[in-house]
Amino acid sequence: MPTMRADADGRLFQDRRDAGRRLAAALGKYANEDPVILALPRGGVPLAFEIAKAFQAELDLLFVRKIGAPGQPELGIGAVVDGLHPQLVLNERLAQLTQASDTYVNAQMARELDEIERRRKAYKKGAPPADVEGRVVIVVDDGIATGGTVKAALSGIGRSHPARLVLAVPVAPSETIEELKALADEVVCLAMPEPFRAVGLHYVDFTQTSDSEVEELLEAAKAWRNKNRQDNA
Repeated sequence: MPTMRADADGRLFQDRRDAGRRLAAALGKYANEDPVILALPRGGVPLAFEIAKAFQAELDLLFVRKIGAPGQPELGIGAVVDGLHPQLVLNERLAQLTQASDTYVNAQMARELDEIERRRKAYKKGAPPADVEGRVVIVVDDGIATGGTVKAALSGIGRSHPARLVLAVPVAPSETIEELKALADEVVCLAMPEPFRAVGLHYVDFTQTSDSEVEELLEAAKAWRNKNRQDNA
């Protein structure tokens, strides 16, 4: 795994593309496994693009939408995880405590699936999610703080029976990484600084990833993936 050297201000990565290239180097053993690279949008996309480019692999998005409690939308009682077979990840204890009925949960799930479909159409022109069953899947984000979204993502995609589920992130707190190890076959994290503080503080450039950048990277990945298929036909 590449040695992490911070700059004078303690920052580890120039930008997301730099972090992605370093992750690709750390994930090299999967280069010939035809993995599916799943990016958590939007911040995970530039990193996932660099990994997909290095491995000539399929790149897709993995949407996770929170389900809030009745009357308390900021209190997450679960999440809907995108995929060829979308999954509901529900905190049963919280659902009971907040009196979230099956009818309520099902209605919220339907609403969030509609939002996922809207975003997929915007970013991928309606292309269906990648089929991950029986394949090596690498889930990528630009960093983790508490890990709530990533936990839901791993739990959801794990139900689609990948051959191997890998989480790849450049930076995260050590305690969060320990919690996530139970949800993946492997967790690759390049740096676990103490004190952690916030993800963005470990990048020189942590400018928000734009919708247009996401679309451009997905189109570029699709183009060279198709070219490779034609060349190998």
